[in-house]
Amino acid sequence: MALFSDIKTFFNLKNRRCGFAILFLFSSFPLSAAPILILGDSLSASYGMPENEGWVHLLRSKMPEHTIINGSVSGETSAGGLRRLPALLESASPEVLLVELGGNDGLRGFPPKQLKNNLTKIIELAKTKQIKVLLSEIMVPPNYGPRYASQISQVYKELAVEHDITLMPFFMEAIVIDSSLMQRDGIHPNAKAQPQIAEFMQPWIQRTL
Repeated sequence: MALFSDIKTFFNLKNRRCGFAILFLFSSFPLSAAPILILGDSLSASYGMPENEGWVHLLRSKMPEHTIINGSVSGETSAGGLRRLPALLESASPEVLLVELGGNDGLRGFPPKQLKNNLTKIIELAKTKQIKVLLSEIMVPPNYGPRYASQISQVYKELAVEHDITLMPFFMEAIVIDSSLMQRDGIHPNAKAQPQIAEFMQPWIQRTL
């Protein structure tokens, strides 16, 4: 309040030149950008490596004007993400929510309808708070069968249309076929892949902003 009081004093004293100089000084600084919340699973939680080697941490250095909160947990399902989301939204107050969930639902063979119901509730909760949602598509391994894989993929396409949100292609699609970018389990990206993921993510998040 003291600062605004000083500005008012300048104008009251008719020292307009000083007053405008102060206002110009403030306008030269960027406005504080609202946070971005990542709600994901092990693919976003730096599984198998230090946190500072993960793509979310690397993205922070590429977008320093934004606060990026990583609400990802290894092993997380869509149901788990839904349970944790209210508290995360309350504490982070994000402008953008990136949802990267469903991989563990698929690995456990959960019904696509259940996945869609959970993701729908996540999207609706965010939209009631005027938060922009960026949804990441996921893919299940081919050994689950083409029918199940197609049903899972269809869930994301339907959600994007029904809720008018951006659907981002699965960021692991080009990585999983390169063994040099994968950990020994064949499921998780290694540290070498993390800069590539951050590079992929940045334009999608910026577009959503």
